[in-house]
Amino acid sequence: MARIRLEGLAKHFGDMRAVDDVTLDIEDGELFSLLGASGSGKTTLLRLLGGFETPSAGRVLIDGVDVTDLPPYRRPTNMVFQSYALFPHMNVAKNVAFGLRQAGLAAPEIAGRVDEALDLVRLSGLGGRKPGQLSGGQRQRVALARALVLRPKLLLLDEPLSALDKKLREHTQFELMRLQRQLGITFVMVTHDQDEAMAMSTRIAVMDHGRVVEVGAPRQIYERPGSRFVADFIGGANILDVAPAGPGRALLTALGVTCAVDRDLEGPAWIALRPERIALSRAPAFGADQPVGVIEAVAFHGDVQHYRVRLDGGAELKVAAHNAAGDPGPGDRVALSWPGDAPVVLTR
Repeated sequence: MARIRLEGLAKHFGDMRAVDDVTLDIEDGELFSLLGASGSGKTTLLRLLGGFETPSAGRVLIDGVDVTDLPPYRRPTNMVFQSYALFPHMNVAKNVAFGLRQAGLAAPEIAGRVDEALDLVRLSGLGGRKPGQLSGGQRQRVALARALVLRPKLLLLDEPLSALDKKLREHTQFELMRLQRQLGITFVMVTHDQDEAMAMSTRIAVMDHGRVVEVGAPRQIYERPGSRFVADFIGGANILDVAPAGPGRALLTALGVTCAVDRDLEGPAWIALRPERIALSRAPAFGADQPVGVIEAVAFHGDVQHYRVRLDGGAELKVAAHNAAGDPGPGDRVALSWPGDAPVVLTR
């Protein structure tokens, strides 16, 4: 049985449908991400799951039990808020112990479980410090320990890494994945960061305007997206209009070239081309059926460079390539090519 099942879940604020008829299964032991832009409904959906919002319609089931009408403290869940919500006047140990004291546990058991939780998040020895004496990453781990000490079946994380700098964020991603594997708890995480969701998740639900538009494993969503929206939102693919050009062939109308596709085109369709699947070659090393253009801009990203290429027909394509000696630069004339399995057909 699915650990979590959402059935026709909706939340309306006046005329605004923040969550709109979401039905979703999240399996036991997953690290599941709700991914979307600001205003897509992902945080509202998480709050509905945790009991912090009352649904306008639908049900929330956890392990087959309907918890729709239960308050947060009666659900087998706990939540790590984006702000961490630590008590500044309490030290780390008292912050972590707060929920256990509210539950009426005996002092010796509280002390043992607090030590266990701090050890789990690698904060042993820091129980006497106040939150203001900790780094951002340490405060985030205190918030995690406070949630985990209650031993929930389900941990909800609202943008848990958004306040951290890039290097610390990458380190903490691995820490969260380690904890999730070690504990076997189902994690549901809200994020707007595509790279974060792709790196950490077993599966991702992509949200837009309150709806779940696609659910799948990171590789599946990235390499074989099911819609123009997902192809463009995850990684920023080049989306090209196409027309049928025979069995298994498509005409890229903006480029004036044909390419092989994995199905015959019927009805409206588009092609998605990932920037990293496109190769650049300098003039005059052109093939007969290659689009040709001029590099308009180059952005340096360490080991990778991102190019904007203006083709002779007027279209602009994004290209990403690893750095190498003698790379072309702005103003250079280039031809583009890609492997036969790079074009992905989209029909919606």
